[in-house]
Amino acid sequence: MTSHSSLQIFHGAKQEGFRTLGITVGKPPRHYDAFPLSKPDRWLELKDYHELMDRADELVAENVILIPHGSFVEYMGGKNYEKLPVPSFGNKQVLEWESNRTMEREWLHAAGLTMPEEIKDPKDIIQPVIVKYHGAKGGRGFFIAKNYHEFMRKIEKGQSYTIQEFVLGTRYYLHYFFSPLREQGYSVDGGILEMLSMDRRDEANIDEANRLGSINELEAVGISPTFVVTGNIPIVLRESLLPKVFDMGEKVVKESIKRFGGLVGPFCLETVVTDQLEFKVFEISARIVAGTNPYITGSPYMDLIEPNLSTGRRIAQEIRLAADAGRLGEVCS
Repeated sequence: MTSHSSLQIFHGAKQEGFRTLGITVGKPPRHYDAFPLSKPDRWLELKDYHELMDRADELVAENVILIPHGSFVEYMGGKNYEKLPVPSFGNKQVLEWESNRTMEREWLHAAGLTMPEEIKDPKDIIQPVIVKYHGAKGGRGFFIAKNYHEFMRKIEKGQSYTIQEFVLGTRYYLHYFFSPLREQGYSVDGGILEMLSMDRRDEANIDEANRLGSINELEAVGISPTFVVTGNIPIVLRESLLPKVFDMGEKVVKESIKRFGGLVGPFCLETVVTDQLEFKVFEISARIVAGTNPYITGSPYMDLIEPNLSTGRRIAQEIRLAADAGRLGEVCS
């Protein structure tokens, strides 16, 4: 499916010798013509995302394996995607845990991760909070509120949401990969956990709003900060924090195995690191994230695993390894 992280998914698949199929609503985007190493071998044009349900037999006959990413799952709908009878990389059961913020918090809290405090009743807002809607929306609609009155003024009626304390710190997005097939590496429950890369997000307009004044000053003249993700910035973490990074990833994987049979492949812990060097995890994306896109030819961490590695290529490698070993059922659902 085009958008989000498709360029590197197609590129990685081609590097590993797979034929590629691009799925698009409407005509194929022309910008793929500019990137021949990432252009799909063939396109499947749909009228809308739900038409995919009617084309499932066709895809199965061609031995298609779908690679889910945020845009695909959000536009098609998690429930529809779970029902789609086409092999998909990863465990489809994770989608419900990822998209429902109540279930997501239950999972991460049970894993022993430190999370921002959750406010159940908006009337209890007495300090800055961030309000997030359920599902992968690229930050669209999220907002800061400092009291109940401000919350009521900004909330979209009919939307499911969660309210978290606004944690001051630096936002780091940690890109992991869990392989149930490989044995050499950072061992976790019979497989290995890899740290592939990290990023920060550029968000409009919150990241530039300070140029015009404080948030209070801006809101006084009718400008509200927004959190729509517009791009991704590469990050390298101070090395002394890496043991914490692996510990968090390991706990999340082990808890996922208990709850729904386990994560497979890429996932991202979205964190804030405080000035006390404490990680607070505010979200998980249990699939490839767009923050991996700066690293199509490798990252400082991937370079220590394998040259010219990307998350897209790592997905293709896992599928190839599973196919060769007769274990596709362990990495696809």
